[in-house]
Amino acid sequence: MVDVPALLARVPRDLQVGGEWRPAADGRTLEVTNPATGQTLARVADAGPVDGDAALAAAAAAQESWAATAPRARSEILRSAYELLIERTEDLATLMTLEMGKPLVQARGEVAYAAEFFRWFAEESVRIRGSFTVAPAGGSRLLTMRQPVGPCLLITPWNFPLAMGTRKLGPALAAGCTTVVKPAAETPLTMHALVGLLEEVGVPGGVVNLVTTSRAGEVMEPLIRDPRARKLTFTGSTAVGRTLVEQSARQLLRVSMELGGNAPFVVFDDADLDVAVESCLAAKMRNIGEACTAANRIYAHSSVAAPFAQRLAQRMRALRVGDGLDEGVEVGPLITAAAADRVRGLITSALSGGARLLCGDEPVPEVGHFVAPTVLVDVPRDAALVREEIFGPVAAIQSFDDEDEVIGLANATEHGLASYVCTRDLARALRVAERLDHGMVGVNTGVVSDPAAPFGGVKASGFGREGGAEGIEEYVETKYVAIPS
Repeated sequence: MVDVPALLARVPRDLQVGGEWRPAADGRTLEVTNPATGQTLARVADAGPVDGDAALAAAAAAQESWAATAPRARSEILRSAYELLIERTEDLATLMTLEMGKPLVQARGEVAYAAEFFRWFAEESVRIRGSFTVAPAGGSRLLTMRQPVGPCLLITPWNFPLAMGTRKLGPALAAGCTTVVKPAAETPLTMHALVGLLEEVGVPGGVVNLVTTSRAGEVMEPLIRDPRARKLTFTGSTAVGRTLVEQSARQLLRVSMELGGNAPFVVFDDADLDVAVESCLAAKMRNIGEACTAANRIYAHSSVAAPFAQRLAQRMRALRVGDGLDEGVEVGPLITAAAADRVRGLITSALSGGARLLCGDEPVPEVGHFVAPTVLVDVPRDAALVREEIFGPVAAIQSFDDEDEVIGLANATEHGLASYVCTRDLARALRVAERLDHGMVGVNTGVVSDPAAPFGGVKASGFGREGGAEGIEEYVETKYVAIPS
């Protein structure tokens, strides 16, 4: 059992700039609260534009020496960070549950997932290859080399505060890039702990700079427009992503965006319903439904829709709701009261449009931002619940009759991040996967994320890939050198 007061006392509260922990220049702080209780956990430094500029200056100053650091040395630092993350699983999991609300068992899973990005990119850092060849016409040699893109701006979300940090920091550090990290204001403590851990394992001052702020636009827009920055990576909403891409255009920054989703989950008539239900539960309820990969629109073939919905409702109704720190809790609170109100509003709107409730009226704790796990059937095609990303524990089920119809429904969204297919027919699985206009497809599984695989979407879900062999490509440039014979 983790001593929570002692844990919170160990977590840095200041900004990290150039290897120094320091308060915000204007002395401002922001409050971090527990969404399960509403209680204040801590106050951390609230950076302003002056602090952001100092952080980017530190990253720019450290870039040349970090890029010149031997790949093996960078690799060993990341490997040490991986090992220390695993060693501190309970502390980091508890911290995430306190500030974000996810059940402790899921928070432990996130620590393991987050740590794997450091291990994966520790291995990739020594495999950044160039090429050497004779020009086709002869007379010269063609040499290519891969070099770090330069100082990177990393903006991470609140829903996976550790994994989204390591998923960006891992390849950046492996490639030889320095960084300025801005975590979400709702969940800064996890990033503070992570940056402190990186300092412990030997990341030099100025390589990882941390600015927590409630004034994101004031702090980050000048940095995005600053010629010292060479890359921007963001995980968050499509609306904010569009704004950031526009801001990045003047400096022609390298940009990677992991944005919103509206994932379809398709259950065909030949699906194993036991597998389909468990896969759907995983895709829907991971992180309390607050995940861009969450199953948002669930389509079940008309011949299996009723039994599938009943089984899913039975499983959802049995989930235990409460404070994520309590043993056995499977569904924690949503991140804010506004988030919970929005999800409840989507449910109410769907019901008024003709949807039926199979579960979701069970009592939940009165204190905290809780929404009962909910299953709705006969959801209208035009319901807001279907058009918008739910980001909560609500399964909206619709039926379909044939393959072409459901593919049309699945692709009828501006988003294209994750999608899911349940079928026992391999040919159908491959055929449908090819036709789905989404960056990732899970077949008979509700979990697609893997550090060794490229994570990312198409259309309004963004561009660029994180993880896999492709992940480090976002942080390197190709240089060509001509050598006469």
